Amino acid sequence: MPQYLTFTLGAEQYGVDILAVQEIKAWSPITPIPNATPALRGVMNLRGTIVPVIDLRAVFGLPPSEPSPLRVIVVLSVGGKVTGAIVDAVSEVLPADDDEIQPPPELGGVADGFVTGVLSVGERLVVLLDIERVLGGVVASAAA
Repeated sequence: MPQYLTFTLGAEQYGVDILAVQEIKAWSPITPIPNATPALRGVMNLRGTIVPVIDLRAVFGLPPSEPSPLRVIVVLSVGGKVTGAIVDAVSEVLPADDDEIQPPPELGGVADGFVTGVLSVGERLVVLLDIERVLGGVVASAAA
């Protein structure tokens, strides 16, 4: 049964395949990179490895959030590379049978390929993301 790490950005909940998650790291300083895209917040040292850190709020076009003790960096394996993703808060790990996941709605190209499905959990909806597609372009531009 697939499992998804869920997190919040603003008032919305998103989920990524737990197999892409390496760890969840408490907020720590990030070193800015000159001339980087707004989504690329900088880099961090993760046990001797320099890792790009992406702000998912910027990727999704959301306004910056105020610093919070709940803000974390989710360390992910994206396209064979380790990448950090800043999220407002981590919620939980949800198991979900494939038949519980609704296909992504037709959005007229708005999120084509980014959304793999929608999971209904009680009264809330969790948007499941293809994290490699969401972060792929930002990570590729960071490597260039």
